[in-house]
Amino acid sequence: MATPHNRLQEDHGSQFLTETFQRGLARWNHMRLSPRHPNEDSDMFERELRMLRLERAFLAHLRSDVVAEASDVPQDADGFITWFEGLKDSGPGQGDPLFPWLAEEAGRDQLRWFFEQEAAGEAGFDDLVALTQVKMPARAKLELARNYWDEMGRGNPAGMHGPMLDALVEILDVDPTIDDTVWESLALANAMTAMATHRDYAWHSVGALGVIELTAPGRSALVAKGLRRIGLSDRERRYFDLHAVLDVKHSADWNSEAIRPLIEEDPTRATAMAEGALIRLRCGARCFDRYRAILWK
Repeated sequence: MATPHNRLQEDHGSQFLTETFQRGLARWNHMRLSPRHPNEDSDMFERELRMLRLERAFLAHLRSDVVAEASDVPQDADGFITWFEGLKDSGPGQGDPLFPWLAEEAGRDQLRWFFEQEAAGEAGFDDLVALTQVKMPARAKLELARNYWDEMGRGNPAGMHGPMLDALVEILDVDPTIDDTVWESLALANAMTAMATHRDYAWHSVGALGVIELTAPGRSALVAKGLRRIGLSDRERRYFDLHAVLDVKHSADWNSEAIRPLIEEDPTRATAMAEGALIRLRCGARCFDRYRAILWK
């Protein structure tokens, strides 16, 4: 098994897992997903086509890293969910020492830097769910809709998760930008965006989003503890406190109302969901390795 240091070196052997590529892809994603007027630039189509080809090659590279492991995953609903829920303890990046350190030892500037990286690489869970649910079977679509509605604060602007994150950006006085974000964080967001926007990766996206709900609560609780330690109030920590609790229910519902019926309908979807979950976790593990390399140097 590669050590964290060696894994970072191995990643740089890929043309896709580099700072230049990931920043370029992140800028393109920001542009293409932002509302805008029709573009009369005659070269736009060719640039879009080139970026789509590169994005798909990036996805293929990530998939090649997990396809062997995912091929052994059970394809019946009960067996798959048992394997899937086990990722909470045994999946890539789980139990990383970074998070207990953030909770107990990190200073304010170190927590600010960590949050700045996370905020700049945030793909927007609400948007990812909205993109993924297109043309989904009814039962799974309803679960994704309920999840989206929670992300939207159930219609209350004060409860929307995105603005909660934006408020924490102001409280911590950080300036998340693509240029100041490590490529590993951008790669995570780029991978999530790619799976959600390409319909032949829709089942991958269901697995990737589901594993976020599964694994986020423990990390969120530790980050919230660190923020409490440096003096942030309950209101100021609300984003992380909320995800430490709400995502536990989200995960259980996602598994029972989205993953289970989708696999019962077509067992071959299990392999794609497993690939998506492992891609997401491995991208996260790369982030944690890089964060520690910088924060602990």
